[in-house]
Amino acid sequence: MTFADTPLDRVRAYWDARPCNIRHSPLPVGTREYFDEVEARKYRVEPHIPRFAEFERWNGARVLEVGCGIGTDTINFARAGAHVTAVDISAQSLELAQRRAEVYGLANRIVFIQVDAETLLNVLKPTPYDLIYSFGAIHHTPHPERAMAQITAYTRPGTELQLMVYNRGSWKVLGIWLARFYRGIDLFASIDDLIARYSEAQTGCPVTYTYTRESVRRLVGNAFKIQSITREHIFPYRVADYVEYRYAKAIPWNVTPGPVMRWLEHQLGWHLCVKAVAR
Repeated sequence: MTFADTPLDRVRAYWDARPCNIRHSPLPVGTREYFDEVEARKYRVEPHIPRFAEFERWNGARVLEVGCGIGTDTINFARAGAHVTAVDISAQSLELAQRRAEVYGLANRIVFIQVDAETLLNVLKPTPYDLIYSFGAIHHTPHPERAMAQITAYTRPGTELQLMVYNRGSWKVLGIWLARFYRGIDLFASIDDLIARYSEAQTGCPVTYTYTRESVRRLVGNAFKIQSITREHIFPYRVADYVEYRYAKAIPWNVTPGPVMRWLEHQLGWHLCVKAVAR
């Protein structure tokens, strides 16, 4: 089965069973302390996200977030004063995101809608937004090009797009490719299948597309003028420590100077971050 043949129900079931970042804290799920720790952990490991999102820029703006997950970025847009419409395929993720908004007293600034990115127009009226934000979501839908076509219905000239998809030419993809040989597993699987199985913290994702700078330009299409494409994020921690909430860096990252690490991330980072403006 190819990614394009994957039923959306299977994608939905995967993310319902394991909402992204739900294990970022060992504290009781749904408490303020839990959400505080989830956010702190997420932005410690991925500090480029606040820089990319520029939350404070969107005070008073209308933001459409496609693939909000459990709402870490959603809350920060609302906290900065934006009016947010946040959509996700996963009912379980949205339940936590809604709870999060209530905990922080921001529920009146956010509308949550359960819908997949490929059928937004079925449930959301096509009115223009100031920002369309999608961080790490549409590469998990069977037809990302359909999702982008839907997204364009919510733009006007000047609407900004902030999109993150996975980078095919990344350190992570190289590591997955090498692991098949030194671990002797999945020797006959395609690299795309291996990326889907092993790139997420929760293994076995049914759909995970990766992109080059050229292919992400094709994905974004002519409806947007691309302003920048940057590579970000090499995960530096030892996994065995990280899952126990310890931050011990793995070799060679434990001896890599900060400036060198930043340079490497810009060359081989897992996150391909796109900023564009609707024509």
